[in-house]
Amino acid sequence: MTSSRLMKAIYVALLLLYIDAAISLSLVSSMVAFLHGRGGQPFEVRRDLNGSFFNLPGEPANLLTDHGHTTNAAGGTGVVLVGFGGLLALWLEHRSRAKYGKVSPVYYLWALTTILSWLLTLAAFIYTYLLTNMHSDQSIDFALAEGSSPKPYSRDSWTPENWYTQVNNLPLVHGDDHDTLKKKLRTIRGWRYNLIPFMILGFVLMVLVILELLSFRRSRGRKTKQPSEQSHESAHLVA
Repeated sequence: MTSSRLMKAIYVALLLLYIDAAISLSLVSSMVAFLHGRGGQPFEVRRDLNGSFFNLPGEPANLLTDHGHTTNAAGGTGVVLVGFGGLLALWLEHRSRAKYGKVSPVYYLWALTTILSWLLTLAAFIYTYLLTNMHSDQSIDFALAEGSSPKPYSRDSWTPENWYTQVNNLPLVHGDDHDTLKKKLRTIRGWRYNLIPFMILGFVLMVLVILELLSFRRSRGRKTKQPSEQSHESAHLVA
C-alpha cells in the first residue's frame, strides 16, 4: 500500500480512536460520579418480612478503583495526545513533506506516542479483566453485613462492578435502588467492554503509522537514488 493510501487510513483510524476514547472517558466519569453520589450513600436492606431493615454503606471498606484510573488515563491519552496531538502532527507532517520532502520530528514523536498509548490501553485491558475475574465469585455475607452496620463491609476486596452486582442481589427496601444499580452496572460493564475496541483501534492506528513511515522512507530512498544513477550514467556516456 502506498504512503498516500496509508495516510488516508490513518485519518480514519484516528477519528474512530478519538471517538472511542471519548466514550471511554465519559463512561468512566459516569462511574466516578456515581461512586461520589448515590453509590457512596447507604442502601436500606430488608431484614425480614416484618419491614425492619439495616443500612448497608454504599461502598465496602476495600474498594478497588486503580483499574478505573488506568482506563481513564488511557482514554485521556487517546483523546489529547493521540487525538488532538495527532491532528497537529499530521498537519505539520504534510507541510514538512511538501516543503522539505522529509518526515518532521513531531511526526516521529507522535508515532512513538501511538505506541505508548496502545501499551497503556493494553495494560488497562489486562488489569481490568484480570481484577474483575479474580473477584467475580465473591458474595456478600448477609449476617456479617447486618452485624457490622453501619460500618462498611470489611470482608474481601471489591471492584465497583463486583460490589454493586452483589448489592443489587440483596433484598433492598426501595425498588428505585435496584433500577439505579442496574443502570449504573450497565455503564460500568460498558467501559470494561469498550476496552476491547479501544485496544484494537489503538493497535490498528499504531501499525498504520509505522507502515506509513516505512513506506515513505522507502519511496524517498528510491527518489534520491534515481538522480544519482542518472548522473552516473551521464558521466559514463561523456567519458
